[in-house]
Amino acid sequence: MISSQRQHLILSRLRTRGAVRITALSKELGVSAMTVRRDITDLADKGLLKRVHGGAVTTSALLSEPLFSVKSQMDIGLKDSIAREAVKYVAPGDVVAIGGGTTSYIFAQHLLESQRASGITILTNSIPVAELVQALESKDVEVIVTGGVITRSNSLVGPIADKVIESLRVNTVFLGTHSVSVPRGFLMPNSLEAATDMSMMDIADKTVILSDHTKWSCTSLSLFARFDQVDTLITDDGLDPASLAETKKLVNNLVVTHQNAEGNGKDGAKDAKE
Repeated sequence: MISSQRQHLILSRLRTRGAVRITALSKELGVSAMTVRRDITDLADKGLLKRVHGGAVTTSALLSEPLFSVKSQMDIGLKDSIAREAVKYVAPGDVVAIGGGTTSYIFAQHLLESQRASGITILTNSIPVAELVQALESKDVEVIVTGGVITRSNSLVGPIADKVIESLRVNTVFLGTHSVSVPRGFLMPNSLEAATDMSMMDIADKTVILSDHTKWSCTSLSLFARFDQVDTLITDDGLDPASLAETKKLVNNLVVTHQNAEGNGKDGAKDAKE
């Protein structure tokens, strides 16, 4: 298959999926990852897509985000280590809110598998998170779903969701983010989703943001939280030193998780302010 044919197929996949991974394209097209990477670089230079860690997204990513099914296959190892660390911020019997997105979903998986989930109540606008709880054999966990309009990331947003949220109260809210902008804060492509995240922060005693290092290189439209509104930011040690230093100055508590060679989270993390 010649380069122009491969690039046409890559752009075709982007139009239907919103995002593609190099590893998946390599298998699908029957070529090496290096060949796919060169094609993506060439297309990016032409302004036809935007390169991200491990793949590419459409140039319209400022206004739209990949489907949940696509995002759930991206940067799994990074998200897993962050999610495992976030479980430590829940105590049995807590009332917690969990936002949309794949990192929050992986966090919910680890939380529900842990002893810390005993007797908790989960408020969520994430359909996949609600389905996780519903599938539990144990009925020790209660879930409240916000209702609202469904986004591409399978989140429920808008005035209906916000109205339900504002009548409740939670100990801690756990939110993912589409991008991190220094010094502005945390952003989403969908303005309604950003507003619903803000609503969840308003009813929470504490806010925890879960964000792998690739989000520092993304751009989004709608700000939903400033750094000074966040109690804890959990990321991974792939964040470059300059961004790490800048972020440490802005956030109350920055926690950095560690990765091993296989992409699985190692035990332990450190407070970046230490």
